[in-house]
Formats: sequence, C-alpha cells, structure tokens
Amino acid sequence: MKTFVFQGDSITDALRSRDNDIYRGNGYPTLVAGRLGADHPGELRFLNRGVSGDRVVDINSRIRRDLINLKPDYLSILIGINDVWHELGDRNGVANPKYYRTYCEIIEEVLTMCPGVKIFILEPFVLKAAATEGHWDVFKNETALRAQSARAVAEKYGLTFIPLQEKFDALCEKAEPSYWLHDGVHPTAMGHQVIADALCAAYEVASRES
Repeated sequence: MKTFVFQGDSITDALRSRDNDIYRGNGYPTLVAGRLGADHPGELRFLNRGVSGDRVVDINSRIRRDLINLKPDYLSILIGINDVWHELGDRNGVANPKYYRTYCEIIEEVLTMCPGVKIFILEPFVLKAAATEGHWDVFKNETALRAQSARAVAEKYGLTFIPLQEKFDALCEKAEPSYWLHDGVHPTAMGHQVIADALCAAYEVASRES
C-alpha cells in the first residue's frame, strides 16, 4: 500500500484529529481520500499532516516528523497564505524570497530522503471577503508573488503544479467569493471540493506515468 501525505496550513488541517489518522478533517484531504480510496481500493493510505497557522518555515521545521519519516509515495503541499497574513498581524510573515528559498530546501530534502516520491505543489490563493477586504491589495499582490514562487519551485524540480487562483476567480462569476472561501482564505465545502477535484485529477495523471 502506498502513502499519500497532505501538507499545509489550516486549509489542509481542516480540524483533523491528532490522535487518529482516520479523521482527516472536514476539508479537501478527506474528499481526496474518499474519491481516490473508492476508485483505487486498498492501494493507498492517506495521512493529513496540515497544521493550522503554518508558514513555509514551519513545514520545514517539522519536515522529518511530519513528512520524511512517513515515507510518502505521493505528497501534496499547499502553503503560502499565512506567509502573507502573519505579516499583517504580528509582523511574523515570510518574505517572498525566503518563501522561495525555504520551499526549495523542503523539496530538495524530500527528494533526497524519499526517492521516487511524486510531489504536487498546490497554488496559494485568495479572494476578497471578510478577512481580506481590509488589506485587499496586500493580500492580492503578495499571494500572487507566493503563487509565482510556488510555480517556480515546481518547474525547477520537475514537479506537478496545480493552479487554483484562476479556478476560484472564474467561479466567482457564478457565485460570490464567500460562497467558495467563506472569509476569503478558508474554503467552504464547495471550495474544498474544487481543490480536491484538481488534486485527484493530478494524481490520476501522475499514477499513470509512474
């Protein structure tokens, strides 16, 4: 059985259990596990290791315990919004150049320690709603920079990049931003489904190529 690990911040955490890996939270990791687990019974185990509030440097700080030691065959990473958001609060964000460097460090160590792992880099995203509208220009511009860096990391190491910002922007033509991200950052059930669908599609492509 192969292992699929989800890494990220609160969007990935989604109130997951710390005591029982069966309870993967109420977000996209559970939706992905349900879809892929049903389509490929007995082939995958799914571990959610997202931590609410994490920045890219926090993932790096726990890289062995919550990533490398799990020996993933598949790994998804969604990180970046807190690197922006935390700078607006207690000024403890992560500047974009350091975000890129740290992301590269993570990927290099994972690829070295877990040969053959398939990595999916999910694009950070943001919409204009309750938590973001007060500093919208900062959220929009800085998140876009992190998205560019995440894409650059994927390109540098030949990884799968999953674009999400354009998807959410287009969906806002069908329903208001808070329908997808209730506060502009955290997805609703519908927003999580969008992420899950994109990740499942990427997995199917990667699994056929392996």
